[in-house]
Amino acid sequence: MKLYNIKDLKNFSHVIDACEGNVMMVSPSGDQLNLKSKLTQLLVLSETFGTEETPISEMEVVAENPMDVVRIMDYMISA
Repeated sequence: MKLYNIKDLKNFSHVIDACEGNVMMVSPSGDQLNLKSKLTQLLVLSETFGTEETPISEMEVVAENPMDVVRIMDYMISA
């Protein structure tokens, strides 16, 4: 699923941490990075990639667990 305009990276990170299965970010070149990994979160969700002033404009993610998809969508709708 494509996610757009992710502004609150800290809360987004908490949502990903709460997911039960793996949540993979798909890069434009097709590489998949596991967002459940703290190292990946530091790289992808760091100030280099997005801040409140410059949010992450677009990100494609794949969640293994269907309930995690619901959790992420609920976050995006409420954000």
